[in-house]
Amino acid sequence: MAADTTASLCVLAPEPLLSVEVEIDRLRDPQGESDAAEIHLHLGGQGLWMAQMARSLGTRVVVCGPFGGESGLVAAHLAREEGLELRPTSSTGGGVRVQDRRQGGPEEIATMPPRALDRHAVDDLYGTTLVTALDTGVAVLTGARHELALPADFYARLTHDLAAGGVDVVADLSGEAAAAFAEEQGAVLKISHEEMVEGRLADDDSVEELRRAAERIVSSGPRAVVVSRADQPTLLVTAGRAYTVTTPPITTVEHRGAGDSMTAGIAVGVARGLDLPDAVGLGAAAGALNVTRHGLGTGRREQIEAFARRVTVAELD
Repeated sequence: MAADTTASLCVLAPEPLLSVEVEIDRLRDPQGESDAAEIHLHLGGQGLWMAQMARSLGTRVVVCGPFGGESGLVAAHLAREEGLELRPTSSTGGGVRVQDRRQGGPEEIATMPPRALDRHAVDDLYGTTLVTALDTGVAVLTGARHELALPADFYARLTHDLAAGGVDVVADLSGEAAAAFAEEQGAVLKISHEEMVEGRLADDDSVEELRRAAERIVSSGPRAVVVSRADQPTLLVTAGRAYTVTTPPITTVEHRGAGDSMTAGIAVGVARGLDLPDAVGLGAAAGALNVTRHGLGTGRREQIEAFARRVTVAELD
């Protein structure tokens, strides 16, 4: 699919992973009665899943991340094959996750976490992301599942510098990174209702409490907070306004990756110049359709954009 040259994103992917999945070879064993194995290599990690979804929506995507070691080389090759542009930064070793899906749900066989980044690698990641995002005009910031020695203020400093340079920032963060990010001005924070409660940003997951908590966050910095709520309507809170974003009901095949796809869709909408409620509607459509597929961060542009027209955005009193 040709990229929409009018929309460009920089995605910070601090934890690119190589995902190895073992499945039943359905060509040799259609009934799944033997151990005939089919092995697949996929991109893994939140940043790369978001990058893939954004690319599926026809956007030029530039990924900044530490692609190091043997696994990093393979992940970088797969990323380029997906049409992603890369700005690799220094690293001594990437991560690998091996899962067995022959019995249905994924069974994690082994995980090799990526190596922690030293201060020189952190500086390299910061500088590369800053310069790249200043070029694209929109940045997507993601966190990491494993300990990479990225300080929480990494995200606050980066957001501050990007906003000063006129870059629109969309972040999908939790914990200390989300708290630090929330002190900065003008960005969009996407966070799940579970993360709001676990991070003690909200006392419970009721709409009223989530709205109050999001309003407190917006009053201190971000221009908007988007709270995903699993199969319930998404909550969008801006200064003085709040909305629910509702998608038509659909059957879930794979719930993982919905939030990442939503964030990617929101960022693509921002890059296209959509009003924020419409951008969140596009993100909600991307997240909803992703759960109907087996691949994380996957989708087809024409389907997502058509489904987005069925998303309902309603302003709350």
